[in-house]
Amino acid sequence: MTIRRLCAVLRVSGKTELLLVILFAAGFAALPVLALLPSLWGFTVAWAVTYVADEALHSRAPGFVRRLATLQLSRTMRFAVRTVMLLALADRTDAPDAVLITGLAVLSAHFLLVMMYSALHHAIRRRRVLPVIVRNLDMSGIDIPAHPPAWLYRRFLRKLLHLDLPAHAGLIVALATGTWYAAYAGYALTIGAATVALAALLGQFRAVRRMPRRDAVIGEVNRQLAAYRPEVALYFSFAAVSRDFMYQVNMWIETLEQLDRRPVIVLRERASFRFLARTRIPVVCVPKADDLAELDLSGVQVVLYPGNAGKNVHMLRVAEAKHVFIGHGDSDKLASSNRVSKVYDEIWVAGKAGRDRYQRVRHAISDGAIVEVGRPQLAPVRSHAEHVPGPVPVVLYAPTWEGWSDDDCHTSLIPMGVPLIEGLLAENVRIIYKPHPLTGKRSPEAAAADRTIRELLRGDEEKVAEAARTRLQEIRARLDEMSGRHEGDDAQQLRDARVPDGDGTAEWQELRDEWHRIFWASRSGARHHVILEQLPTLYECFNQADLLVSDVSSVVADFVASLKPYVLTNAQDLSDEEFRAAYTTAGGAYLLDRACTRLPEILRSVRAPHHDPMAAQRRTLKEYVLGPDRPTSMERFNTAVNDLADRSTAERAEDLLAPLA
Repeated sequence: MTIRRLCAVLRVSGKTELLLVILFAAGFAALPVLALLPSLWGFTVAWAVTYVADEALHSRAPGFVRRLATLQLSRTMRFAVRTVMLLALADRTDAPDAVLITGLAVLSAHFLLVMMYSALHHAIRRRRVLPVIVRNLDMSGIDIPAHPPAWLYRRFLRKLLHLDLPAHAGLIVALATGTWYAAYAGYALTIGAATVALAALLGQFRAVRRMPRRDAVIGEVNRQLAAYRPEVALYFSFAAVSRDFMYQVNMWIETLEQLDRRPVIVLRERASFRFLARTRIPVVCVPKADDLAELDLSGVQVVLYPGNAGKNVHMLRVAEAKHVFIGHGDSDKLASSNRVSKVYDEIWVAGKAGRDRYQRVRHAISDGAIVEVGRPQLAPVRSHAEHVPGPVPVVLYAPTWEGWSDDDCHTSLIPMGVPLIEGLLAENVRIIYKPHPLTGKRSPEAAAADRTIRELLRGDEEKVAEAARTRLQEIRARLDEMSGRHEGDDAQQLRDARVPDGDGTAEWQELRDEWHRIFWASRSGARHHVILEQLPTLYECFNQADLLVSDVSSVVADFVASLKPYVLTNAQDLSDEEFRAAYTTAGGAYLLDRACTRLPEILRSVRAPHHDPMAAQRRTLKEYVLGPDRPTSMERFNTAVNDLADRSTAERAEDLLAPLA
């Protein structure tokens, strides 16, 4: 318990990271003591420990390292502390004045070169920021210099500061042996390498002076869009892009690719490309509103919005297009019936439940503005009839996140997440834990509960065979390549942008299917799983599960498609009647009280299917929430797009003829 409390205080994820923090702190605390004693060998050990622990923490606990910077213990300051302490040790061990003065001059010059390199790096990066980033459009017609070599550009501060190692090591060897040639040799290597690096970066700076101007970049993008002639735009913005918000876009990509109309995706944050899934659809990222206004989207007839965000107004002002809120999943949360949705021409929901939900927001949304289109994304979800249960029931726990405020906080993690997992561990079940991508974004309590659950389940993950691990990594690398992800900056992405040579859909799907097949097969002996990455997908986790435990969210509405039993957490301990009246999806759910006393009874529905009294309610609820099976959701969605696009075209024609009447 003490270790867990320390991990929570320091905000590190486990015992290994905690040990690194302790070594790091002990090493730095020992440096001044051992320098003043003086103790050369003790100082050398502490010096080495600080280097190794520092580097390990950067990869194992980057959040802790960032917090050190807020305490003015940045990486540069830590390197400076080592340098000062080493010179203090040399002085205390009576090193010659010439060695000390030369060392002080060289190491000071090294820091000066680091400052100059940082300024030059910043200037290059600033020049390589372009007004538009694209994917799947041919930008070969514009001349953009190549990205500087990774060894010069990426993690440059980390590399430059480490050039002090020759000087430090040379001085330590000199102090140990009493011969000072090693010190001078180390000094020469440090200053020489830093000077060469600065000169090399200066050459890259001269190259970026040829970067195209803003007007030229936007003009070329507009020429490519004019050739493509987009008719439907999916527009997405979210201010906080440090986490994976792009699931809200990715869930619509396959649907957009099957439309009769030509689609384009418009993004507003540069970091969005990090999480964008593979698509052959042209993608345009325009961070600034002024640049968006100059983008030629005059042919777009329908704009689809998967999220409500402030920057939506920059697209909503395009009066010629029809604007539709499609959301990123139907749920009983207030966000799925927001009065703000009145700004859109239409709101598309999955089934009648969505229509009724908006109608409860009185005087806000007219019934005619609501269109039921189903959920095309749910095609991969297998029904209960196709599912073959294993000898041990599989329970998927997929809690929602804590929301932007306490008013819309539906997560069960804070009040009952840990007791729920402990209760499941006491039963003979297999647990798949897949938290919402934004878990812990706002609430430290939710983040702490999430960490505790991961610790409870982590010990049961069996080691994956090396062959399976290697193949999974190979597939992920190919999927990333097909997605267009690379290490280059904005300018490099624009330079590399091309129209896809082939469809690639078949290969993409085959690789994803193979990845999932190997993943589950390689872990068939594992008792429990913690799923934090984009793969395996949520719907693949649905297909593995016999029972879902979740909160009020679109996850539950989507799981209804499988007709398998599911559990809704009733963390407020409302009466069953109140809870079912408040939340539509509770109509086919088992309800779990905060103390989880009903858990053994609920698990009977999995172990003995004939004891599943909610099965009939789930069948009725499925059509109410998701719409009928025929016509398919994809057909209904495509029809809705076509109808609205035709209406937009007709209204534009009327507007053009009106002045002539």
